Amino acid sequence: MGVAEPFPDSAGAPQGRVMDRDGVDRALSRLDAEHEAVETSLLALQDHAGRRLLEGAELSGTTEERWAAAERSIALLWSCFDAYAAALARIRELRARRRWPSREDLAELTERLQGRSVTVAAPPAAHPGSGGAPARLAEAFTLEELVSRMNDLYAASLDTIITADAVWSALPARIDLLAAELRRTRSLAHSAGVRPGEHPAGDELDSLTRELADLRAQVLTDPLRFWQAAHGSSAPGGGRPDTRRYDRAARDLEDVRREIEAVLQVRQDAEERLLRLRDVLSRADRTLAEARTARGEVLAKIASCEVPAVGGPPTALQERLALAADHRRHSRWHRLSPLLESLEREAEDELHRARESLGAVTAPLAVRAELRGRLDAYRAKAARQGLAEDPVLAGWYDTARRMLWSAPCDLRAAEQAVLRYQDAVAGAGAPGGGFRAEDRGGNG
Repeated sequence: MGVAEPFPDSAGAPQGRVMDRDGVDRALSRLDAEHEAVETSLLALQDHAGRRLLEGAELSGTTEERWAAAERSIALLWSCFDAYAAALARIRELRARRRWPSREDLAELTERLQGRSVTVAAPPAAHPGSGGAPARLAEAFTLEELVSRMNDLYAASLDTIITADAVWSALPARIDLLAAELRRTRSLAHSAGVRPGEHPAGDELDSLTRELADLRAQVLTDPLRFWQAAHGSSAPGGGRPDTRRYDRAARDLEDVRREIEAVLQVRQDAEERLLRLRDVLSRADRTLAEARTARGEVLAKIASCEVPAVGGPPTALQERLALAADHRRHSRWHRLSPLLESLEREAEDELHRARESLGAVTAPLAVRAELRGRLDAYRAKAARQGLAEDPVLAGWYDTARRMLWSAPCDLRAAEQAVLRYQDAVAGAGAPGGGFRAEDRGGNG
């Protein structure tokens, strides 16, 4: 085959080396393969589902701007491809003239294959200039530059189409499922009496309804707004749909659903809880009544003793319990739930206070009972030691007993009398001891 030689440019100066026949044939074969690949990609882009959706959608915002740019790019891409195909057809025609091309043929083929021999007109939408610069109506390319240009246009257009299609494939269906769950939750809320303006969960459901409607409308008209591009990725469609607003709405709906289920649980348990509350308050009332009775007994039977006052019945709690029963009768579950929780705490506190009050009031009677028991125990001990008939011990016993069984009882004096008798019996029973009346002064 011939050796490649320089060919002159338009001014007659050497610009490159002339390709030989084999080089021309190899270049044509490569360009044919690129032509087929570009054509296949363009047809796939033309039939892409995302492209058809974008063409038929009412767009706004970022998606409207990028799709307008993508449409211009696709139009220019077809212009480039048509120019590329026409240039390739002319080269094939020139090569087919002779099996063994002349030097002039090879020079022309080299110029068409390697030189800027392809002119592409800019699409009409791209004609207006910016910043006062004149618009470029056409641009010359080498075939290699034109393939690179088509690759860039294709990647940019495909990125817009793929990302919009990915968002539309991911988000609207999920939003619709969440909206269906929202409708079921609203139905539950209505049955539980949870309504907007009356309960925070009702207001939250209204807010979520507006949020999902707004989110769906924005996803349908501006899907590229909901796309997170992958960092460091230049491939078309690199990234994932931005689901943060959807995820937040799903979490909020789950919280509201749990709150409504808690209200519904109140509906199921309300009667049992009201019965328990009535029982607790009844026990508190009975305990306070017992404390008041005991206080009168203490004041009558115990002298020189401060007895704490006893409060009245828990009237306020009884009124709130009646209100809770009214909420239950009228199915106001959202109001009944917090009221029952507070009533349960306060009723238990009231019962605890009533028991403490009874304990404080009856403390002097308990002390008297303990002293009586101790006196009888030491009398039995004296009898076991053979001291039951001792006149001094018997006198001290009788004195303590009169004090403890008299009304009103002076607890301080009675306690001293019991201690005197207790010490005497304990001393008489000690080893080597032995009670003698004269040791105590013989006092009765």
